[in-house]
Amino acid sequence: MNAVSTEVPMDSNEDNQNYEDWMSSLPEELWDVPLSSLAIPGSHDAMSYCLDINSPLIRSESDTFRVLDGLFYCLTRPAIYRWSTTQEKDIVEQLSKGIRYFDLRIAHKPYDPSNELYFTHVIYTHLTVMETLRAVVLWLESHSKEVVILACSHFEGLDEKLHEHFIFSLKKIFGSKLCPCKGSVVTLRGLWEMGYQVLLSYDDQSAARHQALWPAIPYWWANQNTSSGVVSYLDWQKDMGRPDGFFVSGLNLTADRSYIALHPCQSLQTLTLANWKELKAWLEEQVPGPHPNSLNIIAGDFIGPVPFCPLVIKLNRKLLRQQRMDQRTLKAEED
Repeated sequence: MNAVSTEVPMDSNEDNQNYEDWMSSLPEELWDVPLSSLAIPGSHDAMSYCLDINSPLIRSESDTFRVLDGLFYCLTRPAIYRWSTTQEKDIVEQLSKGIRYFDLRIAHKPYDPSNELYFTHVIYTHLTVMETLRAVVLWLESHSKEVVILACSHFEGLDEKLHEHFIFSLKKIFGSKLCPCKGSVVTLRGLWEMGYQVLLSYDDQSAARHQALWPAIPYWWANQNTSSGVVSYLDWQKDMGRPDGFFVSGLNLTADRSYIALHPCQSLQTLTLANWKELKAWLEEQVPGPHPNSLNIIAGDFIGPVPFCPLVIKLNRKLLRQQRMDQRTLKAEED
């Protein structure tokens, strides 16, 4: 009896791999695996690369911080920009590098009479939501077998009427690319057959009225400023067991305002790079799949400056290897 090989030749030269089309390049054995069992690279606060340093603070910021920002604007704004920026690459570059999950924080500016929406992270972006999503649609049209998960949340300043206007705009812009939430298992092969390319998660109760929208996706956020703190939290969550369906493991660091005040020469990027070695070591040990301690979407900061996407995508080799081992075991039992 010939042994079934468990080697996984997804690409022998990772440096030359085309991550623009990594989903369509996966071995066929993974096309029928639930998308919630694959390792998927994600972008935490995906739009923070285009924050407008001169924009107002978001509505949820405290009155105390608003006073400080007004009195010491020349000090607070550079600090806000350094510590609120989590990405350098624009959304098309992130797509091309392999990102397939996007953390999108939506807001309506105060005193703005229009329906225009922006992204936020402490302050607002200068790019609008709709012009950004049009760029995503254009990219998807030239990458017909790539699938993205867009997680819309926060919705600062949106009332029910503005939610409905936004949802109508989302349906219009994505059209037949939107995969409806029907409760069935989502696989790459199934999505390709239907022409679906967008799973749209909408973290608001208004989503329940729209079959095209998916509910909020759980995000494991450590809220720690050290790699050891992040890893300990994620390991604790893994011990508790993974959720059913999609979920995100946040491999991102967080600094509170006391830490920021005590480290005036640092930024979120310097903090991330200083901790990357330990985060990378943990990431390389992870395994995707349906098991309680398996991971699914893994989100990070500064996609590009760190080789995040290749490491996450490579984890799917372990899933494929396990499948081939299971097949070999089953064949041996049958023989």
